[in-house]
Order: sequence, then structure tokens, then C-alpha cells
Amino acid sequence: MGSATPHAGENQAGAAPFRARVITVSDRCSRKEAEDVSGPLAADLLTEFGVTSDVVVVPDGAESVREAIGAAARDGVQIVFTTGGTGLSPRDQTPEATEPLLTMRIDGLAEAIRRRGSAHVPAAVLSRGMAGVIGTGDSAVLVVNAPGSPGGVRDAVAVLGPLVSHVLEQLAGQDHQHQA
Repeated sequence: MGSATPHAGENQAGAAPFRARVITVSDRCSRKEAEDVSGPLAADLLTEFGVTSDVVVVPDGAESVREAIGAAARDGVQIVFTTGGTGLSPRDQTPEATEPLLTMRIDGLAEAIRRRGSAHVPAAVLSRGMAGVIGTGDSAVLVVNAPGSPGGVRDAVAVLGPLVSHVLEQLAGQDHQHQA
């Protein structure tokens, strides 16, 4: 018995959409010197997996990212998807902002995103993005750091999307659904 991909705007259980906040981390976009392409792309791609998103833009740096992730969690979203700030430049501090907020890391998810990206862009292995959870139970929030490029966003959503329902069900304490 296979599972169908949900229609846009509905999750795999056919219930109301999951709520997410996409946080674009970019000095240039926050100063309106560049257009945010990655954030709206992530929000659009996530709809295919039953996730509705709003997009906010913050400058690079640990404090602005930490504040934006914290605000999203307080606003009751189930998923925080960051794009940008995962590279090696001094201002790329998204992982440093994310890590202290996490109650649980999901290293395999972050590694799968890097692995998918490196299949066509070798530098994808340099992304320091993290994945994990803030809080527990009904208030748990899944956090995923993606690279700031459109390709990096596509790779991250391609890995995350099929897992969204399962992850959120598990965080809410629902039984594992065993697959044949």
C-alpha cells in the first residue's frame, strides 16, 4: 500500500496544512539590495507537501537568526525552514544560532540534504546546515537549515517534504507507521 503525495494545501492525512515560517538569512536581501528568491521558492515548494508558509527576511548573524527562529516558535508554527547563512564566510552563522535552541538534533536529515546536493554540486558538502527540534510534544517545532541558493532550497525540500507528516506525527507522540 503506497502513500499518495498530498495535494497542494493539504498534508498526507488530508488534514489542514502544516504551518511553517521560512526565514531567509541574507544581508543583501534584508537591505533590499537583492531580491529574495530562495525564501519564496521554499514556501512554494513546501506547499506540495501540505505546508503553508510565510516568509521573513533577516540579516546574517547569529542574533538576528536566533530571534527569528524564536519568534516563529512562539507564533506556533510547526516548521522553521531557514535558507542562507550556512556557508563558511564570517557572517554565515545560521548553524550557530540554531544549535543552542535545539532540544534534539536530527543529523541524518541534515546529512541527507548535503548528500543530495553534492550529487550535482560538490561544494554542497561545505554547507553547515543543521536539522533538529525545539521543544517537545504538541509545541515541538522542526527546524531545518538550508543553503541560500535556489538549488540548495530545492534539495532541502526534496529531502524534507516526503518526511514532514511522519516527523510531525512522531513529535506529537503518535505511533510509528511501519512501512512494508
